[in-house]
Amino acid sequence: MALQFAILTALAERESSGFELAKRFDRLYGYFWSASHQQIYRELDRLHATGLVAEAPQPERPGRGQPKRFAITEAGTIALRDWTGEIDEPTHHRESLIVKTRAAASVGDFDGLRAVIAHHLAVHGSDLVKHTEIETRDFSSVDTDADALRHLVLKAGIAMEQLWVDWCREALDTLDTIQARPATEPTI
Repeated sequence: MALQFAILTALAERESSGFELAKRFDRLYGYFWSASHQQIYRELDRLHATGLVAEAPQPERPGRGQPKRFAITEAGTIALRDWTGEIDEPTHHRESLIVKTRAAASVGDFDGLRAVIAHHLAVHGSDLVKHTEIETRDFSSVDTDADALRHLVLKAGIAMEQLWVDWCREALDTLDTIQARPATEPTI
């Protein structure tokens, strides 16, 4: 997914300043897509230069300390609609933790792996709590078709975090089982 379409989607939902957009980005897409504030600002400038977003009218002219607000243009809406209908291939998830687990099996470093898995469990557990709180706060009732689809996106994020929490717990249990076995004598 291109960052430009994530930004266009956010602006289609609500005009925003660059700062507001960067703040909202994690809440909107954090469970699927991450971008730094710098990346968001750069892409917002590109979208503005190509006419896909424009400065939103403001009651007063933006001055010092008063940020510009941006809105999606008609051309941006058309580009976003075209993109949503493009068939693409699912991306394969790349996760270093999986390769590290395989590497630990190859070199026998289970203690180092335990710390890595415990860290991932803490991060995914925290993200799961955040996403569940968002679901409770924002989707206690789903009143519109758009809300139903937004909720579906969040539910995918929750399911992915739950999958990682479950996997990390199983991996730690597996390490406990492996390390509880009596050491075998090396053969000479």
